[in-house]
Amino acid sequence: MLKVLRRIVQEVNGAESLDSALSIIVRRIRKAMKTDVCSVYLLDSERDRFVLMDTIGLNASAIGHVSMTHNEGLVGLVGTREEPLNLEDAPSHPHFRYFEETGEERYSSFLGVPIIHQRRVLGVLVVQQRDKRRFDEGDEAFLITMAAQLAGVLVQALASGALAHLNEFEGSAVLSGVAASPGLAIGEAHVVVPPANLDAVPEKRTNDIDADVARFNQAINGVRADIKSAAERLASRISAQEQALFEVYQQMLGEHSLGQEVEKRIREGWSAPTALSKVVRRHVQYLERVDDDYLKERAADIRDLGRRVLGYLQQESAAEPVIYPDNTILVGDEISAAQLGEIPRDKLVALVATRGSSTSHVAILARAMGIPAVLGMSDLPLSRLTHSRLIVDGHRGKLMVRPDEEMEARYEILIEEERALTRMLESEQFLPNETEDGHSVKLMVNTGLSLEIASSLKARVDGVGLYRTEVPFMMHQRFPSEQEQQRLYRDQLEGFAPLPVVMRTLDIGGDKDLPYFPIEEDNPFLGWRGIRVTLDHPEVLMVQLRAMLRAGEGLNNLRILLPMVSCVEEVITALKLMDRVIEELKHDGVSIERPLVGVMIEVPATLYQLDALAQLVDFFSVGSNDLTQYLLAVDRNNARVSSLYDACHPSVLRALYHVAVESNRLGIPASVCGELAGDPAGALLLTGMGYDMLSMNAPNLARVRAAIRRVSLGSARQLVEETLTQPTPALVHRHLFNRMNEWGLAHLLPPRSEHH
Repeated sequence: MLKVLRRIVQEVNGAESLDSALSIIVRRIRKAMKTDVCSVYLLDSERDRFVLMDTIGLNASAIGHVSMTHNEGLVGLVGTREEPLNLEDAPSHPHFRYFEETGEERYSSFLGVPIIHQRRVLGVLVVQQRDKRRFDEGDEAFLITMAAQLAGVLVQALASGALAHLNEFEGSAVLSGVAASPGLAIGEAHVVVPPANLDAVPEKRTNDIDADVARFNQAINGVRADIKSAAERLASRISAQEQALFEVYQQMLGEHSLGQEVEKRIREGWSAPTALSKVVRRHVQYLERVDDDYLKERAADIRDLGRRVLGYLQQESAAEPVIYPDNTILVGDEISAAQLGEIPRDKLVALVATRGSSTSHVAILARAMGIPAVLGMSDLPLSRLTHSRLIVDGHRGKLMVRPDEEMEARYEILIEEERALTRMLESEQFLPNETEDGHSVKLMVNTGLSLEIASSLKARVDGVGLYRTEVPFMMHQRFPSEQEQQRLYRDQLEGFAPLPVVMRTLDIGGDKDLPYFPIEEDNPFLGWRGIRVTLDHPEVLMVQLRAMLRAGEGLNNLRILLPMVSCVEEVITALKLMDRVIEELKHDGVSIERPLVGVMIEVPATLYQLDALAQLVDFFSVGSNDLTQYLLAVDRNNARVSSLYDACHPSVLRALYHVAVESNRLGIPASVCGELAGDPAGALLLTGMGYDMLSMNAPNLARVRAAIRRVSLGSARQLVEETLTQPTPALVHRHLFNRMNEWGLAHLLPPRSEHH
């Protein structure tokens, strides 16, 4: 039976669609168990009904039409109880419900088992037989095992499975993706396709190296001009900070980046298209392996550039001018910043893509432009969406395809309410970050892109709470020189001066290796990363510290943060290296004092070493994301357990409260950077705990500021007392939502907050 089980799972894994997977399931199981009927019912969560999706043995005409709630029929009973049901005479059971379409009155025996993924019922797997018999333990065990194996396979297909019948049936479908940019929009789908296929380029040698180099440079210039035009078209809708993303594209095309590598391959004898394909695919394959969402998205940027250059090399004829409908919703496999710039700014209202995440360039641009985006919608059948009516919910990561009039009317009301909220938030963006009773809270911003600049942020923030320095290291084919690092750091420090800029030392290793410094580990999150790597390679850390210190000369706003600290000795060693760098700079005639130095509180061990650490450093910065991950022993990138990751877990909140109380006792400043700080309810909790400095991504600033300005410090402290008594994450979320609702602040929360 184990061989049969493996064969069925392999076949299902190789299925091209949800329909074919279900067809394989019912036919193979019926044959393996020698039964008369095998059926699969899947839960339609929007209607809260189990729908017959495929069967062999029942009437085929019932597929897609027969459905029942949790309170109906034997299938509903299995789904509600979340346990198997094995009956010898099913029609005599009080929960049996007859559906004329199925013809199932002919079958006596019934065995149903729930299909469950991560504690969520996805459906019910059923076998039936004419003869009265009770299925034996072996049959029951096989079907339970089959359901458990299929749950993981089905969960991916279910994300886009609602589209399987869109061409056959009219009616709406609700699909889920990644909420990459908040907001709501209604419009018409415009599907875009990539300009060229890098994977289809044949390997060819060149007969004329100089001619191919000239062709390549001409193609580069063409793409440069296209990107410049796209940037100019978006100029009035985005700030200088987001315009800088187009400069990143230009830098990637530069002679010291991709362009140089491709030319080198051409001079090795490859044709220009082949050389381009080899270089781009190598970069993409490397970046897609990195377990870091931000860096994975750089693969999308490089792939898009490669396609555009290839389009010029292949001398594609100029396309006919595209006519975009009003309220265009741009839909594609992988939308690039350059494609975004090609659409008239008064037409575009939302973005949808099968790939991408909240850290992609296009997501950053969408947030800057104030348009919703839902990305990461795997297996979205793009060809079926052309000209379809869509609703995009960027708060919850939902896409409504062909919505009915009632749904569209409901979202029209929500859109108008959101516009009113946006007007209110914009009117307050330059007001003080103070509670109702005058308590000041510093709101800082997290930055990462080397060219993110202060022009659009400086007047609205109190500084940079976290600058991620690893990005330039990832974009090079070698460790960046001290001079290269110094220029990047100087841009950040000058842009925000005199506001403080907290620069985190290189945080790589394990889950974020470098192409020129590979690290392979079985358990990267508990491995060689952060300060563990840089202390083992002091030559790397000292070059970075020199670059930081020189970049901060004369500005006096540099703060240095040490990541992944787990013991006092690590801090002592790092400070000795810093003092050594300072002495070396003094010998070079550069007089620099040691800047303020802090440690990240993200490894639970540091919670019990605060006294000792306070003797060494000037401030604490709580990395709430990693602290949550380590306290709960949950890898938030692991789909099987990611639902357990919750920064509002009572243990996490108690740990945060402990750090706040102890920091106050020790007289050392403590801030929080992480998703919790950027949530309005979370920010009020942290304020009530005693944190006076919160650092977050820029899009969260306005809502957090609005929440802080409408609650007194006393109320925030009371909120902490009440919340710390809640025993479960669900009760914490419910309590926070109820309090925000009582204060008239529920509208500041993302819509998903009330579903916790």
